[in-house]
Amino acid sequence: MAEFPTKAKVVIIGLGGIVGASIAHHLIERGWDDIVGIDKSGIPTDIGSTAHASDFCYTTSHDYLSVWTTQYSIDFYEKMGHYARIGGLEVARTGDDAWMEEIRRKVTSGKAFGTNVRLVDPAEIKAMFPLIEEDQVQGGMFDPDAGLVIPRSQTVAGKLVDAAEKSGKLQMFGNTPAQSLIVEGGKIKGVVTHRGTIMADHVIVCAGLWGRLIAEMVGEDLPVMPVDHPLTFFGPYTEFEGTGKEIGFPLLRDQGNSAYMRDTGDPKTTEGGQIEWGYYETTNPRMCHPRELLEKHEARLSPSQRDLDMEQILEPLERAMELTPILGELGYNEGHSFNGLLQVSAGGGASCGESQKVRGLWYCVAIWVKDGPGYGKLIADWMTDGRTEIDHNSIDYARFYPHQMTEEFIANRCYEAAQKIYFPAVHPREPYASSRGVKRSPFHEREKELGGHFMELGGWERAHGYAANEHLLEKYGDWVPVRENEWDSRHFWRVSNAEHLAMSEDCGIVNLSHFHMVDIEGPDHVDMLEWLCAAKIGGDANIGKGIYTHFLDDEGMVRADFTVIRMADRCRLINGADAGPRDFHYMRRVAEDRGYDVTITDVTEKFITIGIWGPNARETLKKVVADPAGLDIENFPFAAIKPIEIAGKTVSAFRLSYVGEQGWELHMKYEDGLAVWDALRATGVMAFGVETYANSRRMEKSLRLQNGDLLTQYNLIEADLARPKVKEADFRGKAKHLEYKARDHQPAMLCTLVMTENTDSHGVKRFPVGSMPVMDPDTGKTLVDDLGRISYTTSVAYGPTIGKNIMLAYLPHDYCQVGRTLNVEYFSEAYPVEVAAVGYKPLYDPENLKPRS
Repeated sequence: MAEFPTKAKVVIIGLGGIVGASIAHHLIERGWDDIVGIDKSGIPTDIGSTAHASDFCYTTSHDYLSVWTTQYSIDFYEKMGHYARIGGLEVARTGDDAWMEEIRRKVTSGKAFGTNVRLVDPAEIKAMFPLIEEDQVQGGMFDPDAGLVIPRSQTVAGKLVDAAEKSGKLQMFGNTPAQSLIVEGGKIKGVVTHRGTIMADHVIVCAGLWGRLIAEMVGEDLPVMPVDHPLTFFGPYTEFEGTGKEIGFPLLRDQGNSAYMRDTGDPKTTEGGQIEWGYYETTNPRMCHPRELLEKHEARLSPSQRDLDMEQILEPLERAMELTPILGELGYNEGHSFNGLLQVSAGGGASCGESQKVRGLWYCVAIWVKDGPGYGKLIADWMTDGRTEIDHNSIDYARFYPHQMTEEFIANRCYEAAQKIYFPAVHPREPYASSRGVKRSPFHEREKELGGHFMELGGWERAHGYAANEHLLEKYGDWVPVRENEWDSRHFWRVSNAEHLAMSEDCGIVNLSHFHMVDIEGPDHVDMLEWLCAAKIGGDANIGKGIYTHFLDDEGMVRADFTVIRMADRCRLINGADAGPRDFHYMRRVAEDRGYDVTITDVTEKFITIGIWGPNARETLKKVVADPAGLDIENFPFAAIKPIEIAGKTVSAFRLSYVGEQGWELHMKYEDGLAVWDALRATGVMAFGVETYANSRRMEKSLRLQNGDLLTQYNLIEADLARPKVKEADFRGKAKHLEYKARDHQPAMLCTLVMTENTDSHGVKRFPVGSMPVMDPDTGKTLVDDLGRISYTTSVAYGPTIGKNIMLAYLPHDYCQVGRTLNVEYFSEAYPVEVAAVGYKPLYDPENLKPRS
């Protein structure tokens, strides 16, 4: 073995798994060298999840990032000669109409994100998978690109590491666990092992189940947790004896039973002539904190494999035998069956990216085999370029709030996630049930009295509507359709659309307590924001104003959007709750890297915001302010910020509206919020929910949502948010922005579409939620622009003022014509849509369009 190194550019902790090996490979591809990989097991791993993973890959998912990483990984495995593109089925049982609907939704998502999935009938299913009882299924989905990593992902990991070592750019050391991390001045400096200490500029933690234990070394936690995955084997099964195949039939998912199965091919191949049946527990998943993991010498099987109790699986196994009787005919291989530990996430995705506390320390955990190489590329690109070609917000470790990294929160949310790995179908708006009520506005009890229908964002409880306003349906009921389909109406309250219409005729107040706020002060605070923001921040003329602007990345793509409130001595950045922590850490890193003398402080929980909006907002607000004349239009111009007094409390009033009506955001200290709320309510003003603010009126106004419509795959001009004149001062991404601006036209534009007919094949009016493919009605193909970017709906909501379903989607240039007819697909049915606007153009203008009469 080589002499143990004392220094390196990069140390990878957990090199032996498919993720660590893939990261090493992709870093070398991007020009990195002097890499050291260590693992607490052998290399490739003989104790991690990679060592016993089922190794199958399906391309289907309801989010684009997951599809992208899987497709990349499948192609990667195949190029290495280690992939059997055998295809994969997913079936809905006879009588299980809800799961058949979910399969139709999956096919729709597949078309939205560029897969080749399609619906199949029982006869096709039987022909492809003869072991199934045809009368037990009503239909299903076939993914022709699904398949199996062969002979194992463990083999692939070993080959990647061997090649990296032979290149001279990687040294590897198995049976070398990390004992501690060296941190100096907030930066990673090295890794301590029993063999010695390696000083390093970067450390990447991809230690799988043990990742949280590594994070603990620097006082952090990762919101992931291992859970038992019952994996059973039946045999002998000799159908493919003598073929040499690792798998003969397509993969089969029976997700309505939270289970899957596959054959293991020729008895002489890796797994050897059996039927594998796996299950995910839905009622009482068995969680395991990493501290409970055994050492290799203590485990009967392996630290990532636990003994299987047949009681866990008896009921679902009996159901499986109804579908595929062969499971009852073959012998049960008890010695080969086990509980394989895998990671589930409390945050709805992997935890990747740079540490919140330690510069140069990176995490990449909670990754499945189907995504391993894809995540290897993401991390390598992220470390090299500071960005990835696909928007990575949904996996960025920086997105987590402190409360989301407490042990209780992680345990509660991971338990929920474990129940939903396969079943039931998770609704796009589905709220978590556990660890709620973490953050509440000072008037939360008042909202409860109004019968608030609460959802959560960033820990904040937000009412989407109020039961107290249901009387409005007597007036607006003809304008607010009943959502007959349960899926369309789930987690939606009809009263919200009535509140929307009432606000448009009069005014209302809305709780905006979820706003994330950061104060930036110090000698360089303006210079820093000039560098970060596409809009002009400096200059005396901007003091006392609110400036809507964007952060771009080095490729000129949209990274974030904010309102910057410029004060005499500081700037306050107002952000959405979901993006707030991510952007807070980003700004701190930029300040450090560029040497700005600034102090950046998260003040989110010190202040509270109430929106007052509607045609009568000014007159209503005048009833409670100490100086009513100060609100007159000549005294309070648009985007101005001025102090006003309400109920003896000082309030910063910002004349701005997100709903297309006149009005203000009212910012105040948290402890003053209740008095201001009560004073406003005493005027008789209606409280309305965030559904109007965040969805229905936003869409009528064609307003863009960060992390939904604004993504790092698209530039500011394509989003139609670029200012006519590019500011003189340099800013991040300026050169690329100017390059894009010089184009004759953009490859795509964010367009507003309206559904011209929403009646499905059963005669039911549909009100879509989630992403839908945008298709050419003549070819039936999903639109793709010249850069290979796929067109799918990034936002959708019903607009009660205009009486139509509205959606936003990036369309290729050739399809960007107002009036152009296209199709979207929802639950595998096509619906006609019309391009209502290319770029930003509101469908609702309060000056020219009033609610329908």
